[in-house]
Amino acid sequence: MAHRVITINRMYGSGGRLLGKALAEELGIHFYDQELIRLASEENDIPYEELLKVDEKKASQWRLPIKEQMQMQPQYHFHPMNDVLFETESKIIQDLAQKEDCIIVGRCANYLLRGKCLSLFVYAPYEYRVQKVMERLGREDRSARAMIRKTDKSRKAYYEFFTDEKWNDPENYNFCVDTSQFSKEFLVKLLAQVYREWTPGE
Repeated sequence: MAHRVITINRMYGSGGRLLGKALAEELGIHFYDQELIRLASEENDIPYEELLKVDEKKASQWRLPIKEQMQMQPQYHFHPMNDVLFETESKIIQDLAQKEDCIIVGRCANYLLRGKCLSLFVYAPYEYRVQKVMERLGREDRSARAMIRKTDKSRKAYYEFFTDEKWNDPENYNFCVDTSQFSKEFLVKLLAQVYREWTPGE
């Protein structure tokens, strides 16, 4: 029997990560977000902190993404660290899908596992997200808006660079959820029921 995997792409401030974590706890399955960076760090023997700098970001042609000493090592000289991380995480994601039921956040997982996962896009109106970022992080209004614009732009560019598909296109997902319309508790119960009744490949 194929393992059941939920993938989550999310607009910044929509609560997609919090929803995914709560859903994983409800279902009793593993939740993978920054844990994927740790696994990639161990596999490549690259410091976690360096990979964190390029997580869900496409390479820039104008600057090195991490400290020059690491990027200029022979095995990475012509291979941006962004690409190293994406390729390693892609393999890890595909391996995880073969081994266990789990929830995976970001990293183009819905594209990598297309047809074999239950894919979710989590969004919310801009002003709602501004308020949430201000509340959660203690940011001022201007700072929250800048953070949302920067993070969404980065996630969109990363996804579209590595997949050649639109990040926020509903056709790339099984469910698109507006978290401003429902409580997290309701969405967890709803998605848990969907998950339990869903059979991969059908």
